[in-house]
Amino acid sequence: MASAYVTGLRMLARRELCEAQVRTRLARRQFDAGEIEEAIARLVRERALDDRRTALACARTEALVRHHGRRRALRQIETLGIDRDLARTAVAEVFEDLDEDDLIAQALSRRLRHDSLAEATAVRRVHRYLLAQGFDPARVHAALRTRVTHTIHDD
Repeated sequence: MASAYVTGLRMLARRELCEAQVRTRLARRQFDAGEIEEAIARLVRERALDDRRTALACARTEALVRHHGRRRALRQIETLGIDRDLARTAVAEVFEDLDEDDLIAQALSRRLRHDSLAEATAVRRVHRYLLAQGFDPARVHAALRTRVTHTIHDD
């Protein structure tokens, strides 16, 4: 049977994981607590395991691949078991280079491909959708107000 260190290294070779995830997965494989602690310490020391790097990777994926806003990215990173302060720092760093209004406009365009904002129920539905995607309520409101104004003037 492989050691906890080797098993952890194999896990990290497949995908970026945080310390909490590696710890949980090693425990599930029934390694004893002492061996898990030694393996985690060695992985961190050798920089194979880095929560900051994992948080940044997750924030980039949430923003650039899944097209989610700051709040959703932050929730996802915290769900991984990463410290809240570290998660906030990673999200701030990733979103610093992004235009959130543009992300909201893209999300609106995707959502409204086959729909319009002609009815109040449609506006409320899209508003809820954008908030669930983690976008800032004030920015969502402004984007919807602009889009509804354009819809009214186009008719």
